[in-house]
Amino acid sequence: MEPSPTTPRSPDEPPTAAPRRPPNGNPLFEILITVLLPALVLMMLSKPERLGPTWALVLALAFPVFWGAKEALTKRKTSWMAVLGIVSTLLTGGIGLLKVDPFWLAVKEAAVPALIGLIVLGSNWTRWPLIRILVFNPTLFDVDKVEAALKARGTTVPFELKLRTGTLLLASVFFFSAVMNYVLARWIVNSPAGSEAFNEELGKLTLVSYPAIAVPSMLMMMGLMWWLATGAKKLTGLDLGEMLHG
Repeated sequence: MEPSPTTPRSPDEPPTAAPRRPPNGNPLFEILITVLLPALVLMMLSKPERLGPTWALVLALAFPVFWGAKEALTKRKTSWMAVLGIVSTLLTGGIGLLKVDPFWLAVKEAAVPALIGLIVLGSNWTRWPLIRILVFNPTLFDVDKVEAALKARGTTVPFELKLRTGTLLLASVFFFSAVMNYVLARWIVNSPAGSEAFNEELGKLTLVSYPAIAVPSMLMMMGLMWWLATGAKKLTGLDLGEMLHG
């Protein structure tokens, strides 16, 4: 029987193991499933003598939807951003299957990050700016230790102002993604939806979007995290290693 918190352990009793964090998974494998495989399917299997445009599109979009569902079931937690990602994928499928004008693909590609950016921006005028959820959160930072150090040094207000500025910078990352998504989609995808050419262009868009949008956005997010961490270091007196979870 597990002793109660107030019951002292015997000297021979092994200490209780610390709870394990859920594995983060392999990012390269995630890229393979959500970017490379869908792009290859669209570009290589859309010919009529293979799967054809319709079934190639269905198969390609099944990979990111499957991955999102698998992640939700494995971690037993679904984030609103993951839900938006799945919805965006399904909308892409709807545009292709219903043969909607490809202009609306560009609108959809821009709308999702623009919506997130607007939500992040709007949160700056609430009591809980979303940078606390997306960047300054217990997964990345030891929030309790940081806040205790801020309170002890009387620098809580300057740090809150830094979080407000960081929220504006975070929103700008999503707006950058929205503009780039629209520009790339209009530049690359011009063929009628539902055609073999449309699928091939969509596959090319998937491949190009990663180095042109996802990588710069990740670098911006890393820069934002570093800016926030170095600012917190000055305000708390803590080293970065003490603030960040290993």
